[in-house]
Formats: sequence, C-alpha cells, structure tokens
Amino acid sequence: MIPGAVACAGTLLGMPKPTRFEEHKYLGDKRTQRVYDLDLVDSDDRVAAAVDAIMAAESFAAFAPDTLAEARNRGYRPGRATREAAAE
Repeated sequence: MIPGAVACAGTLLGMPKPTRFEEHKYLGDKRTQRVYDLDLVDSDDRVAAAVDAIMAAESFAAFAPDTLAEARNRGYRPGRATREAAAE
C-alpha cells in the first residue's frame, strides 16, 4: 500500500498531497521527465503511485510559475492522467 494512503476493504481511497508540495499544482519526475497534477493525487491511483515513487526516489522537481506550460518549457511531458484531466 502507498504510505499515507487511506484504505478501506483493500482499496485505495486517496492520498494527500506530499507535505513539501502542498502549495504546488504540478510535480515533475526528473527520471522520466513526466509531470503530474497533484490535484489528482487523491482521486487517481496512477498519479498517487507515480507521486509516491517520485518522493521515494527523491527525484522531484517543482516549477515557477506553477503551470503546465512552464513544465513543458523545461522539457517535461504530462503523465497520462494529467493529459486526460487537462483535456476535460
């Protein structure tokens, strides 16, 4: 189970934003050059798992300004769940 996640009957219900990034919307993974929308961390298991792996590996990047456009300017591509959320 993902540390910090809330479980009920063996399923993940959500995970809070990482404490260091509570004020940020986007978190990048330096290893894969992917960026994830932290607002989805409590509702999408893919994002929660990716953020957990990023935090465990300490390979995170934040952006200023905290926008998807700035992440793209720095060479990061949105993860699938982030792309799907941005398309809605």
